[in-house]
Amino acid sequence: MSTKANPTAPAAPLTHRRVLKIALPIVLSNATVPILGAVDVGVVGQMGEAAPIGAVAMGAIILTTVYWIFGFLRMGTVGLVGQAAGAGDEDEVSAWLTRALLVAGLGGLSLIVLQAPLFWAAFQLSPASPEVENLARGYLTIRIWTAPAAIAVYALTGWLIAMERTGAVFWIQLGMNGVNIALNFVFVLGFGWGVEGVAIATVIAEVLGAALGLWFCRAAFVRPAWRDRARVLERAKLVRMALLNTDILLRSAMLMVIFSSFVFIGARFGDVTLAANEVLIQFMYITAHAMDGFAFAAETLIARAYGRGDGRRVRRAALITGMWGLMICVVTAAAFLLAGPWLIDVMAKDADVQQEARAYLWWMVAAPLLGCAAWMLDGIFIGAARGRDMRNMMALSFVIYWGAIFLLLPVMGNHGLWAALLISFVARGVTLGARYPALERAAG
Repeated sequence: MSTKANPTAPAAPLTHRRVLKIALPIVLSNATVPILGAVDVGVVGQMGEAAPIGAVAMGAIILTTVYWIFGFLRMGTVGLVGQAAGAGDEDEVSAWLTRALLVAGLGGLSLIVLQAPLFWAAFQLSPASPEVENLARGYLTIRIWTAPAAIAVYALTGWLIAMERTGAVFWIQLGMNGVNIALNFVFVLGFGWGVEGVAIATVIAEVLGAALGLWFCRAAFVRPAWRDRARVLERAKLVRMALLNTDILLRSAMLMVIFSSFVFIGARFGDVTLAANEVLIQFMYITAHAMDGFAFAAETLIARAYGRGDGRRVRRAALITGMWGLMICVVTAAAFLLAGPWLIDVMAKDADVQQEARAYLWWMVAAPLLGCAAWMLDGIFIGAARGRDMRNMMALSFVIYWGAIFLLLPVMGNHGLWAALLISFVARGVTLGARYPALERAAG
């Protein structure tokens, strides 16, 4: 039997301070991510050869893409755990973590077993020189053994976000990246282990991250429910989890296709335009990193309100987090308008690329404003665990994107490509917005 707190008891007020307490640690932790990538490339660059740099870059992007598939585990865990917490069902809060860790373990072991065909397929899609491929295989062969730990971090961070413990998420990220950076210097520059040293440093960091995550989630293991086999393997709960995660996975796959096609289609316009697009897409990543904290705040606050069956709290959570999200988008748009040319010059030294990027900069000024609704509504729907709506509205946006590509690309060229991308953002925001009233009514 579940042990529940009284879900009708007064809940903590939904305040701006509470939103910022959830959001700011995520924004800070996101800031550490590009630093690690730069150090990975920088330390192998000291070897004075091009092949090691290419090998680390290729190996990292392959595993990042593969692990990204399991991103559904973080999103699904936030919604399910947050709703259980909102309902006061502390046993289910523990049980959902165990279920998520089981999925992480099985997923990681599957990757280890399937590593040979997986790496073969990756190199078929992204062929490289024999030297780079050989070094990258060595890198991947080392790193793949911590796949269960790396994927478990998704589950653990999802649980912590649902429990409004984003400060712990920050320390996990900081610990992982800090140790990884330090060991990169020791293993590569100190011991001379090259590409393998970078891989070993990342392995140790991923294990540390999982261990830190388990420590921060230790409250879940105090209750016997986390190891109650009958509860954890309850068919109805597993089916709910599988359906939600499948919907989120399909939604994310369509989003990935949109961004991947943007790069591939942009390549048709030549190397200079391709490079300019790549520089400008970094502006969008900056916006996404800044927005993540407030989207995560929406996830957990909506989930808890949903768990309580309180539609009015759902609305207030949506409004207050949406207000902050809009503010961030306005600030980033203004920053790109004022500092965009300078940022372009920092990221690209080629004069032709700089000039080309400036020609499309205004799309980056528009992107945060046009994408704000979609990004914040994603967080709202994740918190409500309405994966089906996310999947279906993404499918509509996906079709609209390709329709815009078909109509605009021949007329507007690369401007048409940017227009199609932003139209897909607007379509996702509008379609999710149309489904929001049903989400609020379903909360009670």
